Amino acid sequence: MPSSLSSSSPAPDPAPAAGSGPGTSPPALRPPRGSRLRAELFGSPGNSALTLALLAALGSAAFGLLHWGLVQARWAVVRANSTLFAVGRYPQEQQWRLWLLTALLAAAAGLAWGLLRSHPRRDRGGELWPQNDWIAVGLLAAIALAVPWWLRLDPLIQGRWWGITALLLLVRWAAGHWGRRLPARVLALLPLLWPLLYLVGMLLINGGLGLLPVPPGDWGGLLLTLIAASFAILLCFPLGVLLALGRRSDLPLLRWGSVLYIEFIRGAPLITLLFLGQNMIGFLLPGGLAPDRVWRAAWVLTFFAAAYLAEAVRAGLVAIPPGQLEAARSLGLTVPQALRTVVLPQALRVALPTMVGQFISLLQDTTMLSLVGLMELMGTARTVMANPAYLGRNAEVYLTLAVLFWCCCAALGLGSRALERRLDPNPAS
Repeated sequence: MPSSLSSSSPAPDPAPAAGSGPGTSPPALRPPRGSRLRAELFGSPGNSALTLALLAALGSAAFGLLHWGLVQARWAVVRANSTLFAVGRYPQEQQWRLWLLTALLAAAAGLAWGLLRSHPRRDRGGELWPQNDWIAVGLLAAIALAVPWWLRLDPLIQGRWWGITALLLLVRWAAGHWGRRLPARVLALLPLLWPLLYLVGMLLINGGLGLLPVPPGDWGGLLLTLIAASFAILLCFPLGVLLALGRRSDLPLLRWGSVLYIEFIRGAPLITLLFLGQNMIGFLLPGGLAPDRVWRAAWVLTFFAAAYLAEAVRAGLVAIPPGQLEAARSLGLTVPQALRTVVLPQALRVALPTMVGQFISLLQDTTMLSLVGLMELMGTARTVMANPAYLGRNAEVYLTLAVLFWCCCAALGLGSRALERRLDPNPAS
C-alpha cells in the first residue's frame, strides 16, 4: 500500500551544504600561525640555512648593541640634558603649560582610541579590548615606568608621567565602555576636537590671552621638531590637494601655474629653499610683518611638502576610473560636488600610504632646520656634543635621536595602517 511504503522508506538525506557538493571541495582550513611560519622559514634546506645564518647575524648584532649600551656607553650626557632635548630653552617656570598640553593630548588620544573600539565598522564588528590593545597598554605602562627611572628624573616629574599615562588609559577605558551612549551629533563633532586642541596647544606654547609670551627663539628640542612638522603636515595637505586638482584642471592658467610650482619646488633642494626663506622674506616684507625665523622655516617646509603631496594625490586621482565622475554627473551632481563626494574620497584612500610616507619624510626633514640656526633635535644634539664635558659621546646622543624619531615615525605608520583598514571597502581584507 502506498501508506506502508511511505512509512517504511528511509528518510531522505539532508541537502549538502554550500561548497560541499560532489563537484566542490570543502573550504581549506588555514593552518596555525606557528606551522605557517615554520614552513616559510624551514621549508627547504636552503631556506633553513639562510634562516639560521640571518638569525646568527641578528643575534650577534643584538648582543653587541646590548653589551655596548649596558657596559660601554655613558648615558650621563642624555640624563643631564634630557630637558634640553625635550623642550630646549623653554622657561622652566612656564613649563606647566607643556605638561597641561601633554595631559590634554593624552586624554584626546585615549578618547579617540576608545571610541574607535566602541564604534567598529558595521560590516566587520570588533572586540572592545583586542590583543593588540593589551600589548599597547603593556608597552605604555613599561615605558612610563622605565624611561623616567632610567633618566633619573625628579620624583615629581616621574609622578607626572605616571599620571598622564594613567589618564590616557582611564579615558580609553571610559570611552570604550560608555562611548556607545553618546548621541550621533556629538560623535559627528568629535573630529573637530583635534584642530581645536591644536589651536589651544599653540596658545599655551606661544602665550597670549593672559599668558606670558614665550618667543619662538626659546623653543627647541623635540618640542620645536613636533611644532614644525605638525604645522607643515596640517597645511600641506589641503594645499597639495588643491595643487593636484589644479594640475588636472581644464583652465590653462591654473593648470600651468600648478605645474610650474610643483616642478620648481621638486627641482630645488630643501636646504636651498630654507636659506632663501630665512633671507628673502626679511627683505621682501617690512620688519613688523616678517614672521619669526621659526615660522619662516615652518612655511618653507609646508610649501615644499605640498608639491610632493600634490603628486601623490594626482596619482590617486589617475587611479580612479573616469566612469566614477561620469556616473556622479549623471545623478545630477555638479563637477565640484562629484569631486568632493565621489572622486576625492576614493583618490585619497588610494594615495593614503604615499601621503603618510611623505609625512614621515617631512618629519625627518626637520633635522635640516639646524643648518639655518634653529635648535630642534639635531641642533640641540650638536650643541650638547660641542660641550667639552661630553666629547666622544656622539654615539649615545645620535642613538637617542634615532629612537625618538623612530617612535614618532612608528606612530604615524601605525595610525596610517589603522586608517587603511577602517577605510578598506573589502571586509575580507
